[in-house]
Amino acid sequence: MASNRIGRINEELQRELAGLLRNLKDPRVQATMISVTRVEATPDLRYAKVFVSFLDAARAPEAMKGLKSASGYLRRELGAALQLRYTPELQWQEDDSITRGAHMLELLGSLNIPKDDEDADTEA
Repeated sequence: MASNRIGRINEELQRELAGLLRNLKDPRVQATMISVTRVEATPDLRYAKVFVSFLDAARAPEAMKGLKSASGYLRRELGAALQLRYTPELQWQEDDSITRGAHMLELLGSLNIPKDDEDADTEA
């Protein structure tokens, strides 16, 4: 039951952070589109690892610096919005799962595997 609660809190943190990132005034953060892909909070809610992906990978290092700089502000806003006993400390991590997924699709597409309907034509 506790893991279900943490899951709901993770979703709520993700939703709130996505909204707050749009309002940040830091030019490093505004320079690229940022998506919060997932949030993993510890069971005691002291820390939350925030996974983000960037539309422009070239600007990712500067945007990460901007996010780390804005962590205090974002944490305070989260505390006001979510009414939790403890507002987790945010730890930012770049998520490359979208890039890896696109690479895997490219690899699968390059395989020369006949489709099911092509197999049926050769058997008949």
